[in-house]
Amino acid sequence: MYRTGDRRGIIPVSVLATIDPVLRDTALFGLLTDTPGVVAARHDIYEDHLRRVVLDATGVIEDVLVPLEHACLSCAVREDAVPTIARLARDGRWDHVLLALPVSAEPLPAARSLTAETAPGGALDHTRIATSFTVVDVDTLQHDLLGDDTLLERGLGLTTGDERSVGEALAGQIEQADLVVTYTSALAEPPLPPTASGLLDRLRGAGTRRVDGLDALSADLLAAATHSAVRAERRAHPLGAVVVAGRGGVPGDRSWTLELRSPLPFHPERLLEHIESLGAGGLRARGVFHVADRPGLACLWDGAGGQLAVGDLGPWSEVCAGTVPHTRIVVTGVADGAGPDGAGGVDERHLLREAFHAALCTPQEAAAGVEWLWREDHLAPWLGSRTA
Repeated sequence: MYRTGDRRGIIPVSVLATIDPVLRDTALFGLLTDTPGVVAARHDIYEDHLRRVVLDATGVIEDVLVPLEHACLSCAVREDAVPTIARLARDGRWDHVLLALPVSAEPLPAARSLTAETAPGGALDHTRIATSFTVVDVDTLQHDLLGDDTLLERGLGLTTGDERSVGEALAGQIEQADLVVTYTSALAEPPLPPTASGLLDRLRGAGTRRVDGLDALSADLLAAATHSAVRAERRAHPLGAVVVAGRGGVPGDRSWTLELRSPLPFHPERLLEHIESLGAGGLRARGVFHVADRPGLACLWDGAGGQLAVGDLGPWSEVCAGTVPHTRIVVTGVADGAGPDGAGGVDERHLLREAFHAALCTPQEAAAGVEWLWREDHLAPWLGSRTA
């Protein structure tokens, strides 16, 4: 029997995140049946309980409901996942453990907690985190990512109050994963929709991998890698938004990426005037910015599926250490128009550039410095009070 574990007896652990329960179970079934030495722990959320199902090539081994004692569901998953993985990895029957997260959960928080426990003396010091991966349906990717559906509308929310869009959850999974696996039901060539394929490559983090087709996914592939917590955190950081050329040159690919960047801060009032032009519509946008009336503060820009989140990240010197304050938003979208390259439609990128530069301070306005602190706080509802 093929054994995926390291020669030293260190068991690889891989983390799977998806927005599609069918794709999640299909990927698990393929991995379990292809390699008998693999075991999976699958988590789902049901109101006030966490359901843990443990299965391998022989079928279901455990099916347990765990009461949730607090509102942090991602914490609850991790609190159950760590002892479960530790137990399965020490059992002796398996050489690779898979953790399948609840549908729509992001992989980074779980991978972060698991990695911490692999340190000497940790509960998982007999394991290593091999790969965090996601499976994406490229047939629906463009609509899922850029449409305005919410998770609750599709019955995919982690909680009854989960207000995220489907695009926000999907973008987070793609951007955070070490490996992206594509799925398509199309039988004709080319196998992948070109625009969806381009979007996927534009969103993947630097240094990540992509394989096309579930038949290319194997326990071998997962175990051969080693998850880097440092690189994963860098990818997820708003400074980590990358500008990638994508699959440029592929006929029919209408995806694009635009970097909006300036050393100048946003003008608080003009930002509010133009924020809808910058954040609405079918776009994925993320980055970091600063505002004239909050000197030294780093702010988050995170938008997908027609929703935009802005927030206070903390002191720039801590959150974005090693960089000087600047305003940078990386936007990904799809060209409009009748032609395959979007010719004949409205150039959204031009409108975004106009709105971005209109919302910035002029050099003279930025030079006012701390004088801004005595002006009206227009952004308090979004960024919190300056005096908090």
